[in-house]
Amino acid sequence: MTGPDPTGPDDGFSWDRVAAELAAAEAADEQAEADDWDQAATALAASLGIPVREAPELPPAVPEPAAAPPRPRVELEDLPLRPLDEVSVEEASVGERAPDVPDDADPHALLGALEALLFVVDTPVDEGTLAATLRCPVGTLRRALAELGGSYDARDAGMVLRRVGEGWRLYTREAHAGVVERYLLEGQRSRLTQAALETLAVIAYRQPVTRARVSAIRGVGVDAVVRTLVSRGLVYECGTDPDSGGGLYATTPLFLERLGLTGLDELPELAPLLPEAQTVLDEHPGS
Repeated sequence: MTGPDPTGPDDGFSWDRVAAELAAAEAADEQAEADDWDQAATALAASLGIPVREAPELPPAVPEPAAAPPRPRVELEDLPLRPLDEVSVEEASVGERAPDVPDDADPHALLGALEALLFVVDTPVDEGTLAATLRCPVGTLRRALAELGGSYDARDAGMVLRRVGEGWRLYTREAHAGVVERYLLEGQRSRLTQAALETLAVIAYRQPVTRARVSAIRGVGVDAVVRTLVSRGLVYECGTDPDSGGGLYATTPLFLERLGLTGLDELPELAPLLPEAQTVLDEHPGS
């Protein structure tokens, strides 16, 4: 005789209900066993005179924070990428900008300031110094240098912008070297003016002497004339006056060579060349 089908629906039997009843029975058994152990522990503590501590109340459960909304995914193709050498230190430091750099800085004003700065320097200047002086990021300075140098080459200007070592400087274009050389050589061969000859004579006889002293003797300023004599290689600055702090000037060996002398002791005496005292008084009666 065959028993009832355990999966048949006609008698209301269900394996899920059986599993649930078994789980509930096991949970009840575990709770009863735990209660029995608690009662045994309480009785033992009472027999030994140990006070029984009540279990502390647990704090209310803290609700879990809501999950943050997912961030939009950024594709690498959407990010503007630049070569590493075009990124300055200021730009790479967490979005910081160089001090005193306005957001609306005029690029034409920056080019003009850069050109003026390069025009007055006498030695190559590094990019860090230029950027600090112009108060702009190094990357911006590099783009300005490239634009300035490109504009010189585009119009074949008389100047070129060159990088020498770690610095930048303006130079004359090699194509115009002949004109520059001709000017310099003809300038060296041109005759000195009367003012330059008088100043050279005072320096030759009173050396070493300051420009202030020469000006006092001649009665006029001699700064420009002294610079001309220095550029011709006839005089040079040989020291500093301890009293006034002014530069002391003396003649060079080229001065003796041009005059055909072997030493300053061969300079002619001044006394025969000076006018008589009465002549000076007649020309300057108020002196």
